[in-house]
Amino acid sequence: MSIVLNHTIVPAADKSTAAQFLADLLGLEVGAPTGPFIPLQVNDDLTLDFDDRHGVHPCHYAFLVDDGTFDALLARVERSPEIDYGSGHAGGWDRSINHLGGGRGVYVRDPNGHAYEFFTAVPD
Repeated sequence: MSIVLNHTIVPAADKSTAAQFLADLLGLEVGAPTGPFIPLQVNDDLTLDFDDRHGVHPCHYAFLVDDGTFDALLARVERSPEIDYGSGHAGGWDRSINHLGGGRGVYVRDPNGHAYEFFTAVPD
């Protein structure tokens, strides 16, 4: 059996709001509460469990996505002036994308301070 990340906990100030933010970016549906968590099924193998019991500790989450998903996500953040996004750490939240690894990439900051990175090719 190969090793597959099955789930991880995403700390949030408000687990429902945080889960909905990422779900909206990716065009996904938030799951029904499971115990203390609000789950977001990202793909067949990975669920992000949003949890607001222990405070927020901003983290970085990176997603390899296809071109169609990237285009839809970029269109969503471009329509939302309140969402910080940009080309990366050096460019900050410059409302542009990068072309690392020969693809396209963007970082999006969620209201909890997490940096979500989305790219169409694995960066070098």
